[in-house]
Order: sequence, then C-alpha cells, then structure tokens
Amino acid sequence: MTSARTAITIGNFDGVHIGHVALVRRARELVGASGRVVALAFDPHPASRLKPGSEPERLSSFAQREVWLRAAGADSVERLEPTPGLLGLSPEAFVRAKVEKYAPSWFVEGADFHFGKGRAGNVRTLAELGPRFGFACDVVAPVEAALTDCLLIRASSTLVRWLLSQGRVRDAAIVLGRPYELAGTVVQGDRRGREIGVPTANLATDQMLPADGVYAGVGVLPDGREVPAAVNVGSRPTFNGHSRRLEAYLLIEGGWRGACGGGPWAPIPGLPEYGWPLRVRMQSWIREDLRFEGVKPLCEQMARDIERCRQAVTMA
Repeated sequence: MTSARTAITIGNFDGVHIGHVALVRRARELVGASGRVVALAFDPHPASRLKPGSEPERLSSFAQREVWLRAAGADSVERLEPTPGLLGLSPEAFVRAKVEKYAPSWFVEGADFHFGKGRAGNVRTLAELGPRFGFACDVVAPVEAALTDCLLIRASSTLVRWLLSQGRVRDAAIVLGRPYELAGTVVQGDRRGREIGVPTANLATDQMLPADGVYAGVGVLPDGREVPAAVNVGSRPTFNGHSRRLEAYLLIEGGWRGACGGGPWAPIPGLPEYGWPLRVRMQSWIREDLRFEGVKPLCEQMARDIERCRQAVTMA
C-alpha cells in the first residue's frame, strides 16, 4: 500500500445519500485514479451497542452500502463493528489504529463527524493529530438537496427517515440520489391477495418502511429483471390487521395474473412461491392506506391503483 495514495472516510453511511457520495468523490479527487479510497462503515449503528433500542431505523444493509459506496468511487468498503473495545478507544487511539492499518494520507469527513469514546473526537481533533501521524484532514461541506416543495435542505440520513415517515418517497429519492430501495425475502402472508385475485409478494426486511399507503414502485427479481409494482405498506385495515408489512403486486408478463378476479393465480416462472430475494424501489406516492367496507370496493380500488402504478412507473 502506498500511503501517499490512500484516503479513508468513516461513518454510518446509512442509506448512502448524496452527502455520503460527496465524501467518497472528494476522497477520489485527492488520491487520483491510481490511488485507493477506503470507506469504513459502522455496522450495526453504534447506538445499538451504547444504548440498545435507541438506534434509528435502518435505511440500508451493509451489503447495500457496499454496492453504493463502491459505485461512488470507493475501492474497498470495510465493516466497522462497534464493539465495546472500539467504542472505548480514545480519539487518539482510534486514529492510531487506523493509521497503522491503512497509512492514509487523508481522512475525508463531514464537519459533523465525531469519533472515539464519548464522541470526544471531531474534525478539529483529526486536524491536530494529522501532523503527528502523517495525514491531512479534508472537511467536505454539507450537500444540500432541493426538494419538490422548493425547500433547500442539508442531506442527511435523519432527513431521509423523516421524508419516508411522511410518505414523501420522491423527495427521499432526491436526497438519496436514487429511489429508496428495500431488500429482503419473499415470505408467506395470509394469502388474502391470492384469494381476491391480487397475489402479492410479502417482503420480510429489517429496513425502515415508509408511511402507510399505496405506492408505485419497481420490483427487482433475482435474475435482475425490473418490473413495475403496485406496493402497499400498512396493516391491512379492511381485514383488521395489526402488524405493518410491505406487499408488492408485481406487474410481470407471464407471471402473477388475476387483478381482482381477472384470471387464475399463477406463480412467476422459475421462482418458488416463497424464499426468494426481492428488491423493491419506491417511486411515488399514490394514496393513503384505507379501510374498505368489504372485498368488492377494495378490489375496485386496487384495480385503479394498479393501473395508476403502471402508468406512474412507465412515465418515470
């Protein structure tokens, strides 16, 4: 490893929004095309160790962050497990450990970066330690996002979570630089969708669900195919459900058929009923989650929702 060509950036990188991308791109500018950019991502969130239950809802898995950080320009993405030993290091000891392992010429961070026991270290600490350990600290300015309501606001994972909690998936996509994507495994539900002619994929995921409602989205199948999807997030109020879940009706040729009694159910060719990986990208809000007085009005509304979702994804 050539120390003059290495830059590291450290953080949670949850969701990998446009501010995180700016860090990686700045690191790449500093080291050049032949240099090395290393992103160190905490996983799980340190708060889950310091005060279990206080950690924010998760926007992304480590695997997703690795893909997106590499796409931004990182050569390697390494997992930082927030063990008691790591979290108990003084800022100087934390820096020394990273210098000994990576020999960086730069630490590239945002102005609000904190590290070390009790979050005692910050970018000023890095600047002070730099001459002793042979690196420079490059501080990247906050990146602002222009939302659909014309509000200009600093990009952050906290902002993304708030936007999702309001169902504002288009604005979340602006801050993320791409649609919000949930990844998980298709599991068995209560099969009500199949019974009424709208079979859905129930997604088991540990990521944050957006606000209850119906959304237009895109489903990414295991073979990489992208298909339009009508996505419902909620607790199925018409059937007195309680737990929140995400269900996606995949609009796929030769696959699931029968929107509201329009034909018999059929599985997606080449896939089992359950146990296969699915990614769902949230494109736009369609309507709030409602309780209907019976299956017939629900089916009529779902048919309208499916057509709106098809059109919305086609135009996106």
